Amino acid sequence: MRLSIERKPIRINPDPKRVIARFFFNGNDRAKIVIQRVMEISEETTFGIVSPILQEYSKRHRNITRVLSRHCSKLKPLFTELDIDYDSLSVYRKLLIGSYFTHEYSIESAAFFNPSIVEDPDQTELQEGQRRVIISFRAVGEGHISSITFRRALIDQNNTITVLPSGSYIDEAEIVRNAVYNKKLFFQKAAVTQIDISVLKELEEKLDSHFEYSNLHRIITDSQKLQDSDMKKLEYDKILWLADSYYEIVFSLDTDLSDRVIFPISEYERKGIEDARFVHFKNEDGSALYYATYTAYDGSLIMPKLLQTSDFYNFKIMPLYGEGAQNKNLALFPRKVNGKYVMISRIDGFNNYIMYSDKINIWEKPVMLQQPKFTWEFNQIGNCGSPIETEHGWIMITHGVGPMRRYVLGASLLKLDDPAVEIGRLHEPLLIPNSDEREGYVPNVLYSCGAIIHNGKLIIPYGVSDSSTAFAEVDLKELINKLIEDAGKV
Repeated sequence: MRLSIERKPIRINPDPKRVIARFFFNGNDRAKIVIQRVMEISEETTFGIVSPILQEYSKRHRNITRVLSRHCSKLKPLFTELDIDYDSLSVYRKLLIGSYFTHEYSIESAAFFNPSIVEDPDQTELQEGQRRVIISFRAVGEGHISSITFRRALIDQNNTITVLPSGSYIDEAEIVRNAVYNKKLFFQKAAVTQIDISVLKELEEKLDSHFEYSNLHRIITDSQKLQDSDMKKLEYDKILWLADSYYEIVFSLDTDLSDRVIFPISEYERKGIEDARFVHFKNEDGSALYYATYTAYDGSLIMPKLLQTSDFYNFKIMPLYGEGAQNKNLALFPRKVNGKYVMISRIDGFNNYIMYSDKINIWEKPVMLQQPKFTWEFNQIGNCGSPIETEHGWIMITHGVGPMRRYVLGASLLKLDDPAVEIGRLHEPLLIPNSDEREGYVPNVLYSCGAIIHNGKLIIPYGVSDSSTAFAEVDLKELINKLIEDAGKV
């Protein structure tokens, strides 16, 4: 029996016109020169320069005046050093200064790929057999910086997928820093980020079992003043960067889902937020919310992180801890199993592991679940998103890396009440790059971060050569039968 998998006639490509107005800063000395030069021109000249800027960029951004004002306010310490009364400046002068520290960043200019898919919280006003879904993507722009973006889509009775048009603007969220930190967990994560051990020990001794960001900032500032070495001062900065990895972001209620972008915020993710795996998680009391695991990357180190939301307006973000919270490729099961959270991971970079935990952010004692078995996955096996529950077991879409670093999709079936037991695994790939899919930013790669079941079909959105996104579907019953059939083969 051979599986028939249908590729959908839909492709989502990157849109370089989707730009976000980012804060641009090239150092204190240069910034002070720019501020001083703007302060030297007249109010009339200031208005004459900034007025056409506002007219032009108001067509490209939701509230460009708010953006420019916010970016100018970030320079307040420099105004103080220059002995300039910030509050006495006119609105137009603040806006002009802000414009010199703003640049447009095209979040999708390079690629738009590695999607995950979950059910939309809003399932109102639909016909029978229809389903509204939310698809997340890894969007890549200049400098290979990744962010998380979203689209809404509608799947109809025939499993035809219609992706709704994106909005005209992109909006950044307001950032809320964590108020209180758990010292034990905080320094456990700090220990694996290659921060100087003597600095960690010093700060740990000065902090209470639970501490506030403001207290940590004060202690670090005082300690840095006693240091002559810039390298040692940097080690203290790294502690603040870690603290900045805990935060909440809040989007305005008047934004469309496609307008919301989760852009790197902390230093530990400044080079990208990679491969979010969203899952619609159902609690034991019947309530539900959404989680996503993703990889934060600072250019040299990676940090697994967890994102939580109930409405896709408000997101809470934190690092993951423990021996099992290493490397990339973490995927959370959509419910507890035998009273515990369950996570798939690839801590060694080559094999799939499974972990159980009483706490969703602490993962210890990973146990080997799968090793590469077939030629098309000899280099590496990993997951392609959260396992999907069926009456026959958990279906886990996998990715395998074979000759010529070709990425293909596979599938496995795990025991429902004991997912550490693999019932079956496809002997042949489920999906391989065809001639239209092998060319792109990274050739010969198919990759997904999550699938969904609808009308008896498994619908898989997948990245095409790290460039764009396509969709495929396979009959669920046929897939399960094939997995069971292959389990009986030697």
